[in-house]
This record gives sequence, structure tokens and C-alpha cells, in this order.
Amino acid sequence: MVKNYIKMLRNEFSGYNASKLIKDLLAGLTVAAVALPLALAFGVASGANAAAGLITAIIAGIVISALSGASFQISGPTGAMSAVLITIATNEAIGLNGVFLVCIIAGIILLVCGIFRLGKLVSLIPRPVITGFTSGIAVIIALGQIDNFFGTVSEGSSAIDKLISYGSLGFKPHLWTLLLGLIVVVIMIVWPKKWNAKVPSSLIGIIVSTVIYVIFRFDGVATVGEIPKTLFLEDRLSFAGLNLDMLTALLPSAITVAALGMIESLLCGASASRMKNEPFDANIELIAQGAGNILIPFFGGVPATAAIARTSVAIKSGAQTRLTGIFHALWLLAAMFLLGSVMALVPMSALGGVLIVTAWRMNEWHAIKYMFKKKFVGAILQFLITMLATVIFDLTIAIIIGIVFSLMVFVKNAAHLEVTSAKVEASRLAPRGELGNGHDDSAVVYVTGDLFFANIGKLSGILTECGEKEVLVSLRGVPDIDISSVETLEEWCREMRADGRRVIFCGMNSKVEAVLRRSGMYEEFGDECFFASIDKALMADVE
Repeated sequence: MVKNYIKMLRNEFSGYNASKLIKDLLAGLTVAAVALPLALAFGVASGANAAAGLITAIIAGIVISALSGASFQISGPTGAMSAVLITIATNEAIGLNGVFLVCIIAGIILLVCGIFRLGKLVSLIPRPVITGFTSGIAVIIALGQIDNFFGTVSEGSSAIDKLISYGSLGFKPHLWTLLLGLIVVVIMIVWPKKWNAKVPSSLIGIIVSTVIYVIFRFDGVATVGEIPKTLFLEDRLSFAGLNLDMLTALLPSAITVAALGMIESLLCGASASRMKNEPFDANIELIAQGAGNILIPFFGGVPATAAIARTSVAIKSGAQTRLTGIFHALWLLAAMFLLGSVMALVPMSALGGVLIVTAWRMNEWHAIKYMFKKKFVGAILQFLITMLATVIFDLTIAIIIGIVFSLMVFVKNAAHLEVTSAKVEASRLAPRGELGNGHDDSAVVYVTGDLFFANIGKLSGILTECGEKEVLVSLRGVPDIDISSVETLEEWCREMRADGRRVIFCGMNSKVEAVLRRSGMYEEFGDECFFASIDKALMADVE
């Protein structure tokens, strides 16, 4: 893996010159413009503060970009992470230090996954499950920003709890807070896409909203507050009071964060790899994500992962190497020290507006439209069940529910078995010399589909109904067979032999044949009961 990383760097920086350096610098500046409002917003959405989001983007940009499994990955705080972290941060018994501990544990998990080359695990999660998971997270993010956007007050640790609490607390929007948030939403919606590539709509929205607030100084409008001019925030990882019970309680959340980090980073890498037509090493990327998330808590940041929005902007802006990610972090660092006093005046509703629009855009609308338009019922159910489970339950449970339901759908589809039978017309085949002796009372059973425990009963029922002296079973359409099916076929063959009847199996592929041989069927019933095809079996003479 180290050799692959060194080889990757050599290829990446081969022929690197001043022209490419300038392109990386400018691309980094463009990405920083996109990342700045998102970093501030996701820092707040995580239950920490805007400064924590900024620190996360800076450290992730430097560390993860340097170690990344590709030249184009840009990492930082994301919406998916914030949906998990907010419930931890608002837990008074654990607090913000719980977020830092979850981050470092998740980083260790990601590092181990990379070392043991588990990068391909993400491919085992069905696409509709990931789409449903993403949509569920988008709903959680949007619901979680109601207070910031409307200037209201709610109670509860989860988005659903907060929503329910309005019934008792009342829902009384603050007019000026709502106005400043709506300004951001409108700008992000109407801002032309061709301009967005150069100047992100989220940044313009925040600037306009902040300028209006600074001019009029509306009463009751909450702002971001002080942005510390330091890389080491006052609230950062502390091992004081750490015990086994706390680690045990945080482990499920850490596993969720690690899973999210793996899914987002590897899907982002795979997608961006096609955009830039450049190779991507999933295992090296996991090591980079792990190392970054282990370091980030010591500075006071929240968990980070690669993000397709920032990564695609980097590619479209002409990024040449991983220095783009590092330069974007340095631009953010400069903004933190030079513009900290200005960022402190950003209205919280402006960040809420950014997150609400971002949540809407997080949905994979093309995939959702495709599965509904084409009426893929199984995919639609996987999507809806995973989305609802994400909103209602813990995100870890949602992934498990989605995967389990997907497996149930797969088993149901795989259990579909086509079985047809036809009586051999001896009177027509014998005169043409196509029928050997002993096949005058025969039937052929054609089987198509995988044979396993869920469908062997159907085949068994049809075979039992066959009353001919000889039954030829064509397994040419059977890709695979399990032990339950083999045992059932063995029992049926013994019953047929006990009645003085004969069974012949034909057309097995090498895999099915290997299973039948290993089971001992060839030894028990003899090679004369197995043929390469139906026609060869019918042309052979039998006693």
C-alpha cells in the first residue's frame, strides 16, 4: 500500500510546473469559497459551533488531502455527519467531548478498515438503500434547522423530538430572522448555475444576508458569534472523565460515523474518478480519512469525510494535484484569521437557509425519479423504508434495516424458479435413430434459476408428480445449487430407485457438477445417471 501511494504521488507530480501550481492555487481558492459557508453551517448543525466546522475543513483539507487515495478528493464537515453528531452534542451527560471521542474512535475504525483492505465493503450496500439513507439525512438536517431559520425555540435531542415539542411550546417565528434566512434561500435558488461555478450562491447569500443585518441591526437575530483566531479551539478533545462505560455508550455512534465516512468518501471517490478519468485507491483513502479524523478532535473539530460538492468543484476548477485540497485549507485558514470578526456577524438563519437548500440538493433526485418512473417496486420499497428508518430511528439501525430488507427482496427475486416438463415422444424419435433403448416411457423436466432452500419445494413437488418410468432433469439453466437442494434431490432419487424407476441429470455447469460430485451423488447413483445434455442422454442405451 505504501508503494502504491508513492507511485501515485510520482505519477501525480510528474512534470509539475509553475503553470500547474497556479491552477492548483486558483482551484483551491474556488473550493474555499464553496467550503467556507458549508463549513460554518455544518459546524453549527453538528451541535458544536461555526469555528469547529471551519477547523474541521482546515485540518481535513491539509491532512486528508495529503494522504488521500486520489488527487481530487476534498474533505470537510458534511451534512450526513451533522445528523448523527447533533444527538450526541445535545446529550448533557456526554456533551461536545462525546463528539470528539466519537470522531477519534471512528477514525481508528476507518484506519483499520483501510489497513485490512475493506474498501470494497461499500459496494455491498444496494444503491436504493444509500439513496434512501441520503434522503433521510436530508430530512433530518432540514428539520434540525427550523429553530435557526425561523428563530423559534424547541426541545429534544432528535429532529423529530424538536418537531413534536412545538405542540407544547408553540411555534412563533421571528420575522427578521426568517427574512434573513429567506434571502439566502431565494438567492441560492435563482443564482444562475454558470455563475455558481465561479462564485457559489451560498457565499453570496450569506454575504447579502450579513450586510443587511449589519446595516439594520435587527433585534433578536442570533449570529454566529466570535470566531477564535487559533487552530486550537477552547473546546477540544479531553480524556478527563473518560471511562469504559462512556466508550461503550459511544461505540454505536462511532461505528455509524465510520460507516458514513466510508460510504461518502468511497462513493465520492468513485464518482470523481470517472469525472477526472483518474484512478482511485479506496483503501489508501480510508487510511487518509482515518488519520484525519484521529487528529481533528485534538484541534476541536468534528468528524470529516470527502464531499462530492467540493470535490466536483475542484475538478471543474482545473485542479491538477492534491495540493488543491491543501491550498483550499490554507485559504480557509487565512479567512479565519483575517475575516473572523466579519464571520462573527453572520446570522444563524443565513446558515440555516444554506443547510435547508443543501439538504434539498442532497437528495439524489435523478435516481429517485428513475426508480419511481420505471416502477421498480423492490427499489422503491428499499428507498422508502431506509429513508423512514433514518428519520425515525438511529442512523445505524436505518442502515441495518435497509440492508436486511434488501436481502429479503433479493431472496424473494432469487427464489423465482421456472420448471416445465414434457413427455418424450418415443414414436417420433425412434425411427430417426435419435432415441436409444430403454427410453420408451420418459419425461424431461427443465429447470431455470438458482436452486436453494427457498424454492426447492416447487421443484420437488413437480418431480414427485412425474409418473414416467424415467425422468430426465435438465439443469442447464441452473447457475448454482445449495446443500438443501442437493439433499432433496438425493432423497427423490432414492425414492425413484426404490420404485424401480430411473433418474438422469443433464446439462450441469461446472459449478453445479462440482457440488453434486462432492455430495456423493455420482458415487451413489453412478456416472450413467449424469449426461452433458438431454439429447446425449436420450441417444444412450440403458438397461
